[in-house]
Amino acid sequence: MADIAVVFHWTPESMNPMELDELCAWRARAAARMPKGDGNE
Repeated sequence: MADIAVVFHWTPESMNPMELDELCAWRARAAARMPKGDGNE
C-alpha cells in the first residue's frame, strides 16, 4: 500500500474499501511508474 500511496498520493483510508485484487492491480501500476535503479541516476 505504501507504493500506491507514494505514487498516487492516496491515503490509507481511500484504499481501505478496495479488495485485495484491486489493490494488487494498483500496486502493479504504481510499480510501473516508480523509477528503476539504485537511486543514483
